[in-house]
Formats: sequence, C-alpha cells, structure tokens
Amino acid sequence: MPARSYKTALLEAGLVVAWSSGFIGAKLAADTESVFLVLFWRFAIVSVVLAPVILTTLSQLTIRSVVLQAILGTFAMFGYLALGVKSIDMGVPVGTAALISALQPLATAALAAPLLNETVRLRQWLGLVIGLGGVAMAVWGTLGTAPLVAYGLSFAATLSLVAGTLLAKRFETSMNLMSVIGIQSTITALLFVPLAAYDGSLLPPIDRSFAAAVAWFILFSTIAAYGLYWLCLRNSTATHVGSLIYLTPPTTMIWGWAMFDEPLTSAAVGGLVICFAGVMLAKAPGKPND
Repeated sequence: MPARSYKTALLEAGLVVAWSSGFIGAKLAADTESVFLVLFWRFAIVSVVLAPVILTTLSQLTIRSVVLQAILGTFAMFGYLALGVKSIDMGVPVGTAALISALQPLATAALAAPLLNETVRLRQWLGLVIGLGGVAMAVWGTLGTAPLVAYGLSFAATLSLVAGTLLAKRFETSMNLMSVIGIQSTITALLFVPLAAYDGSLLPPIDRSFAAAVAWFILFSTIAAYGLYWLCLRNSTATHVGSLIYLTPPTTMIWGWAMFDEPLTSAAVGGLVICFAGVMLAKAPGKPND
C-alpha cells in the first residue's frame, strides 16, 4: 500500500474515533446543569487557544473567507451540536442519536450529485445502504422513550451537518486548518451565548463533571474531530467522507462499553463488521454504473 494510502487510512480511522467521541461528550454534558453552558465554554476556550494562529494568518484572510467560515461554523458546529446534544439531553439514547446522524451519508450522496457534480456510483449507493443496515443492526432496541420533538431535533442536527458538508465542499479553501477551526469556534461560541444565558449563567460552575465534559469536547470532539473532518473532506469526496459516519454508532458503543461499562452486544459487533463492509464498498473504485 502506498504511503499516501496509509496516511489516508490513518486520517479516516482517526476521524471515526474522534467523531464518535462527540456522542460520549454529549452524555457527559447531559450530567451537568446546562449542556449549552458546556458547549459555550467548549468553543470559547478553543477560540482563545487558537486566537494566536488566526492572528498569524490575518494577511491571508478576506471578508469572503471569514464569512464562509462563519456560515460553516453556524451549520456544522452550532446547528449540529445545539440540536444534537439537546436531543440527547431530552432523552434520546446515544445509540439512537448516532443512528439518526448516520442518515447523513445518504442525504449527502443524494445532494452531492446535483449540487457538487460528484458522480455517485451504483456500488457506492449499495455500500451506503449496506452501511445503514449495519448501523440499524448495531443500535437495534435503543430507540428509547424521549418526546417526539427530541427526535425532531436530532434529525434537524443531521440536516445541519449535511448543509455544512456540502457548503465546505462547494467552496473549498486552502486556509490553515487551525485558523478555520478557530474562526468557526469563535462564531459558534457567540451563538451559544444567549442559549447558555437563558439556562442561567455564563459563569462555569466549580464542578468536576462540568470540567470533564468541557475538556473532553475540546480535546477529542473539536480540535481532533472537526480538524480531521475538514481535512478528510479536502482530500476526498463528500460522499466518501459521509460514508465514514456509518462507523461512528458502533464505535460509540465501544466507547460506552469502555467508559461506562455499557453492554457490548453481539449485534453491535456484527453491525460494526457490516458497516465496515459498506464503507469499503462505497470507497472502492469502479465505473460510473458499477
């Protein structure tokens, strides 16, 4: 396997693990007084940490590039997380939230052809359908009893990420990746201010669970997850990067088993194998009608 293929495989594996960590972070945040306060401080701290990087690239920034990153942050960070994390806070099980999020690849593939002129091959569609079947198998029986509006929020979160993905691919940029995350995080932190304030206060509580949730989100679910997501999107098609999301629900269950001693069922393991097969099929080269 060429060195480039090894590098791509490592980046994609890292994306799956890091993206899965977001669902665990949502569970940690649900144990705090306000999930929105956690998310505000998550992005506020990232903004401050990455401010020096943004300052060093000021000469490369244009109004158009800043506006684009602000829009991407609104959809892919604020919209996706505000709606998704709140749905988990309202009672949607983590596995079910991951399943709904796994609808993203099909939605992305369906829109990539007309909007991005990407060729989505028949075998890719087959791989996406197989992957969705693996996800359903992995999370079977975890639907929960949350109110209908909570599931609606979860679906809306997925659509917000799809919009961000398509926009990022449509208006690709060579901007420094840390600057990208820094600008997006700054916009997202500002958008979370009214939501966190509505929940009570912007002051962080002196609480171990709060600190753990914020730290988890910053290290794994912001810098690592979004950094790898945008990087993979630069190097591949929106359809293929979307297909990797299929691996996150069963991977999330492994996280849950390791961290919270949640049961790891044979269905979850079988679902992971099926998801992997679907992703490989969606990735495989072929003729347009193959």
